Amino acid sequence: MDSFSTKSLALQAQKKLMSKMATKSVASLFIDDTSSEVLDELYRVTKEYTRNRKESQKIIKNLIKMVVKLGVLYRNNQFNNEELIVVENFRKKVHTLAMTAVSFHQIEFTFDRRVMGAILNDCRDLLHQAIKRHLTAKSHTRINHVFNHFSDCDFLAALYGPSEVYRAHLQRICNGVNKMLDEGNL
Repeated sequence: MDSFSTKSLALQAQKKLMSKMATKSVASLFIDDTSSEVLDELYRVTKEYTRNRKESQKIIKNLIKMVVKLGVLYRNNQFNNEELIVVENFRKKVHTLAMTAVSFHQIEFTFDRRVMGAILNDCRDLLHQAIKRHLTAKSHTRINHVFNHFSDCDFLAALYGPSEVYRAHLQRICNGVNKMLDEGNL
C-alpha cells in the first residue's frame, strides 16, 4: 500500500514554510497587534540584556517559530487525546506564568526569580512533551534556546530589578500581557 498522504504533505509544508518565514512582518499576519508589541518589547529587553542584536533576534525568531508551529499542529488536529491534555496543561501554565509575571511587577518586593524560572521550566517541559512526536530535534533545540534565555535567573533579576531601563521594558511587557489576559488571548 502506498503511504503517500496529501494531508501529511500539506502539514509538513506548512510547518516548513512557517519556520522559514518567522520574520516580524510575516508574524504580524499570524499574531495580533498586542502580541506583536509584547514580542517587540521582549526583543528590546533581550537585546539590552545580552548586548547582542543577532542573538536577540534569534531568540525571538525561535519563539515565533515555536508559537506558529504549535498553532499549525493544533489547527490541523494533529494532537492525540493524551497530547491534547498536555497542550491544555501547557496553556494553563502559560496563563499562570502571565498572571505571575504581571503580579510580580504590580506588587512591589514580591518578585521571586526561582518561582518565575520554575514556571518557565514547567512550560518548556510541557511543550516538549506535546510536540515530541510531531517536530524535529531542531525544534526541540529552539524551544530550549528560548526557555533557557527567559528562565535565566540573572536575566529575570535584571528584568525585575531597580534599573530604570528594564523597568520601562517590563512596564510595557506587563501592559501588553495584561491586555492579552483581559481579551482572553492567554
